[in-house]
Amino acid sequence: MVVGKNKRQPKGGKGGKKKIVDPFTRKDWYDIRAPNFFENVDVGKTLVNRSTGLKSANDSLKGRVVEVSIGDLNKDEENAFRKIKLRVDEVQGKKLLTTFAGMDFTSDKRRSLVRKWHTQIEANVDVKTTDGYLVRLFSIAYTKRRAGQVRKTTYAKSSQIREIRKKMMEIMIREASSCDLKALVAKFSPEVIGREIEKATFYIYPLQNIFIRKAKILKTPKFDAEKLLEMHGDIIDETGVRVGGGEFKEPEIQKEV
Repeated sequence: MVVGKNKRQPKGGKGGKKKIVDPFTRKDWYDIRAPNFFENVDVGKTLVNRSTGLKSANDSLKGRVVEVSIGDLNKDEENAFRKIKLRVDEVQGKKLLTTFAGMDFTSDKRRSLVRKWHTQIEANVDVKTTDGYLVRLFSIAYTKRRAGQVRKTTYAKSSQIREIRKKMMEIMIREASSCDLKALVAKFSPEVIGREIEKATFYIYPLQNIFIRKAKILKTPKFDAEKLLEMHGDIIDETGVRVGGGEFKEPEIQKEV
């Protein structure tokens, strides 16, 4: 008789089948809060594994970047093509306090701007805000047909493109370096910088569809918890009572217990 494995014999052993555990039982939900730059500060929720051993939930949450449409943040559907990036900087109970981390256009909006027989002009510049944020701004513009133009194409000369790009960079530096980050973000939606570029470059060549299409935070100032709390206004704790609100009153001494 050959000694070997008997395939018909059932496998014995300790434990048997491994118990299936739902991974969501080990996770907690956290609320994401946007800075008070925006009308709607309640962005949404996110999941994270609970703190176990040396692994802390706070470490897993800090640094997370979420992408939200400005249409949801400001209740403005006309500017829903702008995507705002928010980075988690602090954890307060079950609330995640975020700061502005960047802005970009949706791909369908970028493609819809392209026009046949028109010149696309782009410029980018690195500028520092008054509160110490180093921001890289990207602007885009397209040439516009003049009134009564007969010619089919609307191309700008290379000398005109250089002059327009120079003006775009000057205006972006002027507008961004004279305000803080909050004021700079507020200039994106009504396209304040785009209107300034249109006025300044009209004598060179008429432009249309002028936008700050992208903003990227290159460097942030040293982390300051007080400034972060100012950006988020009043923080409410788990019980719904304002932290640090009101004066402390000693309880009255009871005669009988």
